[in-house]
Amino acid sequence: MCPLTSRPTRPPKSDVCEKNLCGPKRRRCGRICSRASAPPTKQPKKQGRISNDQDDRAPCGALHGTAATRRGVGSGAGARNAPPAIADGTDIVVTAQKRAERLQDVPIAVSALGGDALERQRVTQADELAGKIVNLQLTSTVGDNTPIFALRGVSMSDYSLNQASPVATYYDEVYKGNFAFLGVAMYDLERVEVLRGPQGTLYGKNTTGGAVNLISRTPVLGDTEGYLNLGYGNYGRYEANGAVSVPLGETLAARVAFTFARADGWFKNQLPGEPDLAGVREYGIRGSLLFEPSDSARFVLRASTSYQNPRNYGIYAQPEAINRPGLGRREIEANVTERRRARTWSVALTGTVDISDSLAITSVTSWDKGRLSFYEDTDGTASETLEIPYLDRASQFAQDLRLTSDFGGPFNFILGAYFNREKVYNETTFEIAKDVDSDGLPGVTDADCAIGFPLGCLFRNSFDQVKKSYAVYTDMSFELTDALTLRGGLRYTRDKGTQSDFEANAFGPNEVLVMNLIPLSSLHYTTENLSGKIGADYKINSDVMVYGNYSRGYRAPSFNAQAFFDPSELSVAKAEKIDAFELGVKSQFADRRITLNMAAFHYSYANQQFINVDPATAAQTLLNIPRSRILGGEAELTARATDMLTLRAGVGILDTKIKRGMVSGVDVSGNRLSNAPKLTFTGGFDATVMDNDSGEISLHGDINYSSNQYFEVLNIPRLRQNKYVLLSGHIDWESGDGRWTASVWGKNLTNKFYFTSRVDLLAGFGFDYNHVGTPRTYGVTVGVKF
Repeated sequence: MCPLTSRPTRPPKSDVCEKNLCGPKRRRCGRICSRASAPPTKQPKKQGRISNDQDDRAPCGALHGTAATRRGVGSGAGARNAPPAIADGTDIVVTAQKRAERLQDVPIAVSALGGDALERQRVTQADELAGKIVNLQLTSTVGDNTPIFALRGVSMSDYSLNQASPVATYYDEVYKGNFAFLGVAMYDLERVEVLRGPQGTLYGKNTTGGAVNLISRTPVLGDTEGYLNLGYGNYGRYEANGAVSVPLGETLAARVAFTFARADGWFKNQLPGEPDLAGVREYGIRGSLLFEPSDSARFVLRASTSYQNPRNYGIYAQPEAINRPGLGRREIEANVTERRRARTWSVALTGTVDISDSLAITSVTSWDKGRLSFYEDTDGTASETLEIPYLDRASQFAQDLRLTSDFGGPFNFILGAYFNREKVYNETTFEIAKDVDSDGLPGVTDADCAIGFPLGCLFRNSFDQVKKSYAVYTDMSFELTDALTLRGGLRYTRDKGTQSDFEANAFGPNEVLVMNLIPLSSLHYTTENLSGKIGADYKINSDVMVYGNYSRGYRAPSFNAQAFFDPSELSVAKAEKIDAFELGVKSQFADRRITLNMAAFHYSYANQQFINVDPATAAQTLLNIPRSRILGGEAELTARATDMLTLRAGVGILDTKIKRGMVSGVDVSGNRLSNAPKLTFTGGFDATVMDNDSGEISLHGDINYSSNQYFEVLNIPRLRQNKYVLLSGHIDWESGDGRWTASVWGKNLTNKFYFTSRVDLLAGFGFDYNHVGTPRTYGVTVGVKF
């Protein structure tokens, strides 16, 4: 039992937690063992109480009854050396390095958000993480809940549904590369960890930008627990989420969690009889089964599914005087209002077995299947200038196998092997002016496409894609002294890809074949890569650590999914590579009341993959930008000013520059990279205004600032997103026994209008294509814990 829950805990027994039992036996007493040598800490006034938006249960969850204490995450050293669960939430345990470690002891740039804090801040979809983590940006070109993350200026400008972002997303250690796998995931989470910089020596899938880890709560042995939250908000939003964990014996427990939400669209459609766009209509359910047959073995089986079918997003077309006469900023005249549909299925088995007191094997086996389809009113008007239906079907099997050491000496390692097979089918149609009558005869027929080509035509491509990735990797550390640790790792990767049965045709508006534009074609690639990391960290004292490292990141080649008009558009983009240098410091002061973490970095970016859209013809080519460089830094501060007030702040700085590159015949050398604002800031406060036996009332405010940025590398002035500020907050009440909760919340309180992606289509189609950020939302949530 976590001492911060509302139920009493069993007192530790000294004979259970003797030193010799903190090996495999710590499966039962890892939390107690970690506390045994810890100094006493101030206990909260009432059990089950959380005094601020730091997730007080995150340390307990990580140290007791979850993957963080298990060798499946790393070694037993992680459990032995993990810190006590500090009631004020200053010590958060993370598993970023596949070992349970205090966040302040991890010598990499990582940010963590606890699950309870995410719930109270109303972070209900992955898109919203960008407002919580400095130097994390996103574009929403393919809609909500399918974010394209950018981290420290490393991004993917290709919105094709067959691509995988350079910032990897993991659900419980399972890599989710394709958009069709993402679905609804932000519910019943223990925490979220965001790792900045290349990943490869610790993670199954190698990436150039970083990793976003979503870690769900697991069942609890021996206790029944659960919660239910109900909410209502503007735009007719109503929602419910909850979970229940039940024991099924001494060694078996199950947990079922769910989320459900519906809301009307906020993009108001002014066409008579047509529904509003950008609504919410979704559910997700996850079942988990924990089996611990002995102190040296642990298995977690997870199965989940989710479904979304809201009205699709709307497109804001500019210039307004031509494309939006008489319309307000969040009004639209859309003739395409079909529902967006996203369905996911996932099964994963994570097992950990101690094969000795110093070695453990971890296996993560997963299967995923997903389907994503939506019909985009690309021109954002009542006309049929340009409309695009998308279809993405994907399946994936992955196996990650790790051997982790827990030697008593200074040397430890993780040795892993990884396999991933992803199969994708994509179909995309460019519908260009399909209402134009070109032959002068009554009605719009397929003959109008043949005569007016490309007006009145449907340009459709389709293909199958199979990618396989094989890798072996290792991460090692050597404690040269009590203060100085040397670290290093290597990764060998072999990637194979096939794009087969690629075909593009022109059809008339009645689906009659007019012309074959790209005959059946296939492309292949096979690449091998050796990458790695080397670094060191030095502990000046127990609360201050400095570190430095060099790492090389690698991202596999990609196929162009946007070839429609000519075989020359078919191409394979080269693999990306990044050489990353980083220096950082992690520190705590004033009896750990102040936490300050800082990092500075320099990236040499080679062959960034980039989709280029010709504004005159909409022809799209996948290419590489040969050379870029990124300079920057971050600072994150948490200060407990008093027992009743906590302040939070984070600053991110970026200076990006393309060193060499040509796009649409234009030399883009000297331009800024896309999705890379020079300055971002996140901040907030958590204040308890009442705390007594009758309950607790707390106030919480958040601010997110982003300086101007571009969404493309030509740096077109009219498409620049100007600086903006988003404000949000919530007022929380919790009953004296910690069982009942209520919250009044609001996001984008000033109703700021801003763009989340922009594409130049002015020359060929007469409009600029824009996605718009969500307007002001607010509501109330009530909950009960049991």
